[in-house]
Amino acid sequence: MKRIVIFASGSGTNAENIIKYFQTSSVANVTHVLSNNEHAKVFERCERLNIDASLFDKESFRKDDTVLNFLLTEADFIVLAGFLWKIPEKIVEAFPNKIINIHPALLPKYGGKGMYGMNVHKAVKENNEVETGITIHYVNENYDEGAVIFQTSTSLSENDTPEDIAKKVHELEYLHFPRIIEEIIIKTTI
Repeated sequence: MKRIVIFASGSGTNAENIIKYFQTSSVANVTHVLSNNEHAKVFERCERLNIDASLFDKESFRKDDTVLNFLLTEADFIVLAGFLWKIPEKIVEAFPNKIINIHPALLPKYGGKGMYGMNVHKAVKENNEVETGITIHYVNENYDEGAVIFQTSTSLSENDTPEDIAKKVHELEYLHFPRIIEEIIIKTTI
């Protein structure tokens, strides 16, 4: 069984969905969730789901090797599920093609620093896009620039609000993200 460590900064709905999916998997399971936000709702979800979760700070993430050393002993794959910090190069180098992120848009559109959550959905609306979607990609040293693994789209109407767009994107995330993670793990470990 491969071990997945999830990074999350917020409510943790995607993290919960992934945890539940892998509870019945014969390929991998989620062993830990790491968060940089002491107020993140993901901690409540982890407690309810009996998954270990830890808080870390910038120092242990970027400067010293606390988080890196933890990952080297506890993770085979890393999944970013609503995690907002850029991954340090030393972690990217230690886990080549084993850090997976989901972005709530069809990259390369609406990616980069500051483009997350409702910021993305508002930009999609403001630009009168007729479709949006999700991009699952490998993480490299730059925001949202890693190789694309999977994309899927949903159509938008001119009446869709940013909140409507968010709902449509979340549905795609919940449907596809865990399955694609599992496919990557299977392909990588054969």
